[in-house]
Amino acid sequence: MGVNMPARTVVFDSMRKHDGSAFRDLLPGEYVQMAGRAGRRGLDPTGTVVLLCKARVPEMADLHRMMMGKPSQLQSQFRLTYTMILNLLRVDALRVEDMMKRSFSEFPFRKDSKAHEQTLAELTKKLGSLEEPDVTGQLADLPDYYGWGEELVETRSRIQQRILESVNGLKSLSVGRVVVVKSQEHHNALGVILQVSSSSASRVFTTLVLCDKPESQGLQDRGLATPTADVPHPDDLVGFKLFLPEGPCDHTVAKLQPADVAAITTKVLRVHGEKILEDFSKRQQPKFRKDPPLAAVATAVQELVRLAQACPAGPPTLDPVSDLQLKDVSVVEGGLRARKLEELIRGAQCVHSPRFSAQYVKLRERMRIQKEMARLRFLLSDQSLLLLPEYHQRVEVLRTLGYVDEAGTVKLAGRVACAMSSHELLLTELMFDNALSALRPEEIAALLSGLVCQTPGDPGDHLPSTLKQGVERVRAVAKRIGEVQVACGLNQTVEEFVGELNFGLVEVVYEWARGMPFSELAGLSGTPEGLVVRCIQRLAEMCRSLRGAARLVGEPVLGAKMETAATLLRRDIVFAASLYTQ
Repeated sequence: MGVNMPARTVVFDSMRKHDGSAFRDLLPGEYVQMAGRAGRRGLDPTGTVVLLCKARVPEMADLHRMMMGKPSQLQSQFRLTYTMILNLLRVDALRVEDMMKRSFSEFPFRKDSKAHEQTLAELTKKLGSLEEPDVTGQLADLPDYYGWGEELVETRSRIQQRILESVNGLKSLSVGRVVVVKSQEHHNALGVILQVSSSSASRVFTTLVLCDKPESQGLQDRGLATPTADVPHPDDLVGFKLFLPEGPCDHTVAKLQPADVAAITTKVLRVHGEKILEDFSKRQQPKFRKDPPLAAVATAVQELVRLAQACPAGPPTLDPVSDLQLKDVSVVEGGLRARKLEELIRGAQCVHSPRFSAQYVKLRERMRIQKEMARLRFLLSDQSLLLLPEYHQRVEVLRTLGYVDEAGTVKLAGRVACAMSSHELLLTELMFDNALSALRPEEIAALLSGLVCQTPGDPGDHLPSTLKQGVERVRAVAKRIGEVQVACGLNQTVEEFVGELNFGLVEVVYEWARGMPFSELAGLSGTPEGLVVRCIQRLAEMCRSLRGAARLVGEPVLGAKMETAATLLRRDIVFAASLYTQ
């Protein structure tokens, strides 16, 4: 028994507990919840917590972790069920989307709704004050040109991400490989890999990267060129528009993540990675900062500069299909789409207009604001709900099985399923298939135990033939429902859905319904008595639900059998009054 009241002192008999599967130390949240009872408000200046040390003195690290550790993060237990969906479809005043919005699982994503609405209003006002770009005459395809460029960047990014996730792609990023670097510090700068190391999360590529001299660093080396200079022409979009220092060239060593590699070129340089790293590290010290770089460093930098000057639009890159042997449909189709976009960009007429740069800047600013507004509208809409795809999939399951029509109106089978508290589809299908009508009450109770039993197990070989056939029929119906769920897109496999049925207590429940004393049930199964009691209690609740459903569809015979089954189950110590509550 737990006493939910404040006290002067709280005593912990042990700092370990059994959580149902194994013994473990108390979690910080559990300790705070119980220790927080110490100290009565207005009566005690402080509360006292006593921890008994029966066997050994706890380690200081364990005590510190239990008392001062970070509490476990709250996890939402909100789940979509068919009963919930059907009940909400029958009510016009409340939608399923409204229920999902109010769930704790959506709170982290909905807490900024007010700020999103305010930002959206500001962007709407700003968009109205912008001057409309001129897209007439030779500039008629300017909006298409902008869209092609954006789509090309996104397509290449998806292909590059797939390359960096592949084994061959990571193998190609070896020492000496020339890559195009695009990060917060570098924008399309050439670099050569000096060292490859693996961290706990991902690989890290130590790379020599071109940059400007410190005294000449400006906007360009950070990839933040002025708007007029940042207007992309066809060669810039089709290629990479490599970074070229305007003044004296310098170099730096950067630790890159795979996402910082914009492209993997076909060029490989012979470099001495360890020597370059040692020399660069030495020159970072104030004492040696003015020392000239080693010949190996100067040679590598000269090769990169020469390559950037020879190929301003970027050197040839590894082909994901022919060079890296990536045969994914998404990669192949992405490559075809990228080449098509490159052709469209090269054939654009707007770039020949003398007003191209000015009008492109106006269009780009307008399109970026509209894109951000679309993102905010999406976050504020029902379409951003995490469980919305699953909701549509479950509605499609209900529609396929005939529980709702195309308009979302709940049909008779749906109204029957609303009366069930669990396994609503399976129970409804069993009722409409007349799988229970021919069985006796005790056989129905034994068969339905597979839906409420919490311990896996086989039904055994001592069952009557009618029960064995019933078990196979229930599994067949469950398999059919599971196949419909998979066809509608739900992640649960057919095997997982059928595996939720546990027929290990069929014989126990069957004998209990026939009048066997509880003391004799222990020899029929190795299941703990508490789980047997819980199974029989839940089974009685399910029988009452089925009794109401049978009356709803006009099945008085089945309703009478379910009433009899519930009566047979509700007897003896299993349903005795609690010593604590009564």
